[in-house]
Amino acid sequence: MGYIRSRSVEGNTGSADALSIADGRRYEEEETVTVNSRIPGFKDSSVQQRRDLVAERTGLDANIIAALDPIHGLGVEQADHMIENVIGIMGIPVGIATNFTVDGLDYLVPMATEEPSVVAAASNAARMARQHGGFHTSNSGSVMQAQIQLLDAPDPEAARLRLLEARDEIIDLANAQDPTLVKFGGGASDLTVRVLPTRTGTHVIAHLVVDVRDAMGANAVNTMAEAIAPRLADIAGGRSLLRILTNKADHRIVRVRAVFDKDLLGGGEVVNNIVHASAMAEADPYRAATHNKGIMNGITAAVLASGNDTRAVEAGCHSHAVGADGRYTALSHFEKNADGHLSGTLEVPMAVGLVGGATKVHPVAQAAVKILGVSTATELAAIIVAVGLAQNLGACRALAAEGIQRGHMSLHARTVAATAGATSSELDLVVRRLIDDRSIRVEHAEKVLAELRSGN
Repeated sequence: MGYIRSRSVEGNTGSADALSIADGRRYEEEETVTVNSRIPGFKDSSVQQRRDLVAERTGLDANIIAALDPIHGLGVEQADHMIENVIGIMGIPVGIATNFTVDGLDYLVPMATEEPSVVAAASNAARMARQHGGFHTSNSGSVMQAQIQLLDAPDPEAARLRLLEARDEIIDLANAQDPTLVKFGGGASDLTVRVLPTRTGTHVIAHLVVDVRDAMGANAVNTMAEAIAPRLADIAGGRSLLRILTNKADHRIVRVRAVFDKDLLGGGEVVNNIVHASAMAEADPYRAATHNKGIMNGITAAVLASGNDTRAVEAGCHSHAVGADGRYTALSHFEKNADGHLSGTLEVPMAVGLVGGATKVHPVAQAAVKILGVSTATELAAIIVAVGLAQNLGACRALAAEGIQRGHMSLHARTVAATAGATSSELDLVVRRLIDDRSIRVEHAEKVLAELRSGN
């Protein structure tokens, strides 16, 4: 089924407030677009047909989708303005995950990844969740924190209290650095202080709490930290050292839940096996590391496609996987509900934005955001976390039902066949032989390809 939602007119891909922060303008005009993320046969279409379908479903002009073509995407000249010492560009495949319904709206989700099966698994899991309303999310807001490290305070505990007494002064000083952010409802809102014993002595650590709205927040938070550090050092009677945000974004949590249909999963035994696999990941850090990697396969691909900082998101998620007891555990949980269906949940920090960074510079990231049609960073974060849960479910189902190799290696066989030199007309024949022979290796693909070309 399709859903009606508001999408900004061409050129307005962020929220009104976000764009006001970015360039001082406010957009009022909107158009209504029907988005249906269910596209049967999408994987069997050609690349151009898929582009046409995405343009049709999202109501975007074909020229916007064309940015996904390397010929029209990021050029060397643009890249040279993004990082230092540029000599070229490395391409990453961008696929579209279909079937996603998140908080009652349908989305086509761009994912940038080199790993086979990721996009297919996420799309298939989203299809299973559609039967029961898709993915439902909640969040704790768009709050980040800066840390200011204070050294050489002669009385650390008393320094902590003096800093807290100056809380309002410090917040006002921080907000003076970004009046535009404050104007649109963001800005510094709190100051907390910790006394931290370390191997080099006792440090006083101040945390500035900042609502960054539709930005990822690093620039705004770091600017505030730099500005308040001298005053904090003066009050503490010491000196400041580190002044930077923390990627442990535990004030910016996104939660997602979904019910995956037991019949589409393969029956009650598969549901039970996934629950057992989930229980192992919760109890065993060795399994949890691979379990969480499956989550990040989806999250990182969606974050990268949108031009956001994959390393910051990954650091936040993995730090969140360490519980209060210091043990690394699973980020997601799977349970069997009263009706025998599989209930999945995931809760992670998600520091992504629509303002600044590569999201506003990289043409492919801009196209990806337009395909999503999101209007706030909170909406973007919700979709990304839904993709993480879907991808995790896909991997767990493969393990519980048929083993990871069957599904994963079937897709991997295409990469191996292409590496061996198979053309588009030869690809399917070579892949079929590799799978039938149960030998998915480049040297075997080269042998198969030679036989095919010789007529044997």
